[in-house]
Amino acid sequence: MNINGAVFDADGTLLDSMHIWDELGARYLESMNITPEEGLSEILYDMSLEQSSYYLQTRYKINASLNQIQESILKIIENFYVHEVRLKPGVKNFLERFNIPSVIATSGDKDLLQSALIRNGINNYFANIFTCSEFETNKNESKIFHECAKFLDSKPENIIVFEDALFAIKTAKESGFIIAGVQDDSNINYQSEIMKLSDYYITDWRQFTL
Repeated sequence: MNINGAVFDADGTLLDSMHIWDELGARYLESMNITPEEGLSEILYDMSLEQSSYYLQTRYKINASLNQIQESILKIIENFYVHEVRLKPGVKNFLERFNIPSVIATSGDKDLLQSALIRNGINNYFANIFTCSEFETNKNESKIFHECAKFLDSKPENIIVFEDALFAIKTAKESGFIIAGVQDDSNINYQSEIMKLSDYYITDWRQFTL
């Protein structure tokens, strides 16, 4: 394959960050000195921020407005990315060897991601960060991947997409990109399907070479 450009996802691909979403409810309650119930992450899994805030307020009789609860939860996310989140093992060494023009395509917040990249010493490996919000899209649509391709001045068939989410992998694959699927605890139930769609499959960055 003639690869002359790369698009990296961030959460679950470069960053060991997906667990924060399972922990948000518990972290918020613990900050209020409240013990969370067993299985809280499963209860909140499909809820929006507004819905989960309402659940926490009513279930735990929290004396705070929904807006205050939401602001506290968003602050937990901010603190995680600015001060806590780490790279997946081997990511930095891989990027040091990976001499191909690269960008990031993320569904997350650009400022928080930049803070995480800078603190972990990999910001300089990426020429740009593209976010779904700036293009009013998501990774069920191909728009963000094609915007990355325009920036890289290359065609999808010459660009490798590093991605952990099955739905995003399907989108990029259908758009003609080369796929490097990345294993993450959050996608382990979809591992076999991701492997079938991927041209490369990464179980450990420390052992992966193109």
